[in-house]
Amino acid sequence: LTIKQKFGEKNSQWALVITGFLVAIPVFFEVGLIILMPLIYSMAQKTGKSLIYYGIPLAAGLAVTHAFIPPTPGPVAVASILNADIGLVILFGFIVGVPCACIAGPIYASYIAKKIQVPVPEHIRNIEARPVEALPSFSLVAALLFFPLVVILVGSIAKFVLADGIVKQVFIFVGHPFIALTIATLACFKWLGINQGLSADQVRNVASKGLEPVALVILVTGAGGMFKQVLIDSGAGQAFADVVALSPLPPLMAGFLIAISVRIIQGSATVAMLTAAGLMAPVVNALSLSPSLLALMTISIAAGATAMSHVNDTGFWIINRYFDISVKTTLISWTCMATIIGVVGLMLTLLLAMFV
Repeated sequence: LTIKQKFGEKNSQWALVITGFLVAIPVFFEVGLIILMPLIYSMAQKTGKSLIYYGIPLAAGLAVTHAFIPPTPGPVAVASILNADIGLVILFGFIVGVPCACIAGPIYASYIAKKIQVPVPEHIRNIEARPVEALPSFSLVAALLFFPLVVILVGSIAKFVLADGIVKQVFIFVGHPFIALTIATLACFKWLGINQGLSADQVRNVASKGLEPVALVILVTGAGGMFKQVLIDSGAGQAFADVVALSPLPPLMAGFLIAISVRIIQGSATVAMLTAAGLMAPVVNALSLSPSLLALMTISIAAGATAMSHVNDTGFWIINRYFDISVKTTLISWTCMATIIGVVGLMLTLLLAMFV
């Protein structure tokens, strides 16, 4: 809401894409969308514009961060499989993700909303919004969101710019994703829990609820790691690496094509990322790619796993139901938006690879 007020009604789309970009850092895409949909409904109802005009920028911001920027599970898992530096993945994730969110969000939404008028669902129109009172300050929430990202990035930079010694070791230790996220979580318990009047039991209940959706992610990630090891031990990964090494296809393009193929076939972006990472791991080892190129490979795979979301993806149906639109309209709006993110992400990744 603070971002929206700063940008004003005229630039509300840009406020929404930034909001989605920030909110997706600590929560999953589906959770962020469900939390923020009442804001989209109220804005569309107030202005009379198509729900797509406001919804697509929000969805674009959420989808980009969810796919490109750790500590979301997809890029973290891919970076782990490829041995890519998390800090560099965060850096390149921002560099690639911001243009992707802008093009697939406000720019595309402004174009497609002129062709498709989607009203606020009938059952939502008569619901009054609850007053916003005693919420944490914007600066506090922003600080808690960005703390782990900044600390991880600083820790990664420290590896390359600081001389060996205790100071370097401290930066690397605090900048490790596990330590940075643990500190941020404890800070959230304090400032967003205890300081907001919650008891210790209530904070524990909130934390327990937050762990529920993680179980499936851990299961999928663990299965992906097992699949990767099967590919390595069976020799299939090395055989694929030999084919890629002899082909004129750039490795970054190969990672993208594998990810988008799996995405089209089975729907899950996380599974597509893990499958592509498992197949590309022997390739990057054989080619001895630099840390920067390993980070860009992570982004390229994430871009492929984001594109072409269609009827076998849960995100497709969440958009379909919450926007109350037809399958055709969902394909034109959501699927095209996701594909724009993927294609633009690949183009920017290939462009960056020429300079790093």
